[in-house]
Amino acid sequence: MKTRSNVGWTFVLPALLVLGLVGLIPLITVVNYSFFEIFILDSRFWVGTEWYSEIISSGRFWASFGRSTLFSALILTIQIPLGIAIALCIPQRKFWVGVSLCVVALPLLVPWNMIPSLWLSLLNPDTGLLGRILPAFGWPSDWKFSVVPTWLVIIVMDVWHWTSLVVILCYSALTTVPAAHYQAAAIDGAGPWQVFRFIQLPKLYNVLLMAILLRFMDSFMIYTEAFPINAGGPNGATMFLAVDLGEEIKAFNYGPSAARSVLYFMIVLTVAWMFSKAQGKLDDVPTEKAA
Repeated sequence: MKTRSNVGWTFVLPALLVLGLVGLIPLITVVNYSFFEIFILDSRFWVGTEWYSEIISSGRFWASFGRSTLFSALILTIQIPLGIAIALCIPQRKFWVGVSLCVVALPLLVPWNMIPSLWLSLLNPDTGLLGRILPAFGWPSDWKFSVVPTWLVIIVMDVWHWTSLVVILCYSALTTVPAAHYQAAAIDGAGPWQVFRFIQLPKLYNVLLMAILLRFMDSFMIYTEAFPINAGGPNGATMFLAVDLGEEIKAFNYGPSAARSVLYFMIVLTVAWMFSKAQGKLDDVPTEKAA
């Protein structure tokens, strides 16, 4: 009979301490601020759940929530299939695999705060490459005053930046498919769709859940990339949850902004919990079949 050892916690403890310092303490501070009316940090008054009630009952919150949800849905709808398709198209030869993965991963190396500046420079009608080409296809020069072009810029920018993550995750899963499975499929006369459906896709389930969760969490709280593009405009059309929160923080509304932060955290935490439950059920499927 094997005895259980707690030696492993000795190695995990430093990471837990660091996580507590950089994560738990700020979270507790924000939760505390959300129950106060704060004029300055040394002058605050207890208001209880007033900020939460005000935010949840406001149309502004639900409008921002709807925009963020729509944006995340569009991002997942585009990036997940596109990432799978690109991963399937990566050459099998070792040399070209390395070259392809390096090229695919290049957007991930660009700092977040540089991405909107990069795309704005590309869309500049005077000096940008896209700014000179797109007007020939009907792209408006004053695109910042139109809702659809602004959304397109933010979506394309996010797809360019983050699809690489999906590609790398999917390709790593595809490399675990044994060559014997492909050989058996070839002998049985299976077509490309059948190979994907019954051999490759089952290997992608776990990484796709991870990719969907990571991309949802990041796209749902997008700020660094979205705000510099049009500052929530035109007319609030890109005022996502995080952008709305940023406006509260800039206005020094510490109490409402803390309450918004807690609400957004709870939303993301709930989605993460749902994905963890789905992951657990997915892991139990082989065991149930084997039984």
